Amino acid sequence: MLTQREILSTLEMLQNEHLDVRTVTLGVNLLDCAGHDIEKLKNRIHTRISHFAGNLVAACNHIGQKYGIPVVNKRIAVSPISAVGAAMSSSQLVDVAQVLDEVAAEVDVDFIGGFTALVEKGIARGDMALIEAIPHALANTDRVCASVNVASTKAGINMDAVLLMGKAIKQAAHLTAKDDGIACAKLCVFANIPQDIPFMAGAYLGIGEADAVINVGVSGPGVVKNAIDRALESDSDLDLGQISDVIKKTAYKVTRVGELIGREVADHLNIRFGVVDLSLAPTPNVGDSVGEIFQSLGLLSIGVPGTTAALALLNDAVKKGGAFASSRVGGLSGAFIPVSEDLNISEAARKGYIGLEKLEALTAVCSVGLDMIALPGDTTEETIAAVIADEMSIGVINNKTTAARLIPVPGKKAGDNAYFGGLLGQSTIIPVNNGDNPNSFVRRGGLIPAPIQSLTN
Repeated sequence: MLTQREILSTLEMLQNEHLDVRTVTLGVNLLDCAGHDIEKLKNRIHTRISHFAGNLVAACNHIGQKYGIPVVNKRIAVSPISAVGAAMSSSQLVDVAQVLDEVAAEVDVDFIGGFTALVEKGIARGDMALIEAIPHALANTDRVCASVNVASTKAGINMDAVLLMGKAIKQAAHLTAKDDGIACAKLCVFANIPQDIPFMAGAYLGIGEADAVINVGVSGPGVVKNAIDRALESDSDLDLGQISDVIKKTAYKVTRVGELIGREVADHLNIRFGVVDLSLAPTPNVGDSVGEIFQSLGLLSIGVPGTTAALALLNDAVKKGGAFASSRVGGLSGAFIPVSEDLNISEAARKGYIGLEKLEALTAVCSVGLDMIALPGDTTEETIAAVIADEMSIGVINNKTTAARLIPVPGKKAGDNAYFGGLLGQSTIIPVNNGDNPNSFVRRGGLIPAPIQSLTN
């Protein structure tokens, strides 16, 4: 039971501290839609998604109004299209992406994820077709998101796939050059991808999931910041262990709110409830920033010495508090550090407090990886692949999920600004060491073997 004080503090979170349910994501299994006839495939996909998602937005709005808790985004994640459309060519998979986009618009969700391939150990025919289709699929749709898992702790790093993704990212940026390469903002390259991510652009429905499932992504970086500030106002001598306890208690309350909404939506739609993703996901709004939490902890800015330790403390406390609040924790769960989507982190990049190397170091302890990072437009596909490979190695060696969402902005250089709009925000373009030169290391290809810690059974 919550005390009166805890109830009042939760109401304060809702009214003044940007507490919301960041996303309710409906997972839809499309595996039984597979076939060799493209028209039948598209019709089955459209029918199945419409059947499960037709009332999703209305249900989220109804439950949100009932409790006074906004559900900011309503999304869909589907089975990996590389498996569903394994018999199709790359051009046919672009047509499939357009069907996904059309049905997403019809049911009024913000994004639909699952234009996905899992290639950590090898690339099958359907996987190759999907990777080749990604640039045009993302450039020609508004709501479709793609992800490719190129590495895992059990399998190692598929460097052939990594190089293909460097090429795909460059092509996607070129096709949307007038919008600063925005297609790349809808593409994530993963190591150790979870099967139940509710957040975009990485969301897809795993092979081991049910016909339909509701997953919830909660947020609340502003809530955590304000909790720290209030605690330090009451006692300025709190040590870091005591501040960790403050974060844990806050994460507990945020998680309970998210699970309440998720279960109500699932019951309303008569669909199974899946998981709560505990990730602190920022927006470009003032007061809704992960970066501001570092300043509350006593750092000048995210990126200065002490940042990695502070992020490790934050991530650990969020997970502990959330895990105590729910037995259905999944997804990514931790703290996102997306540069363009977080006003404070974007400003730190503009001022030079944080760069690509520090961001990579932070991914050893954050919940995702190099996220929403704008790079100079002349960064070569080999250099992009090399950055991805570096990020994948952190995930593989540390047995954690990491990802790269990189945007080489056509026609712009380091120090210029890239504008993506809405939730995707804007950012100063970050320089890349030797970024405009070819990289023969990644062109050797092959499989970087799995680490010794993979031999667990």
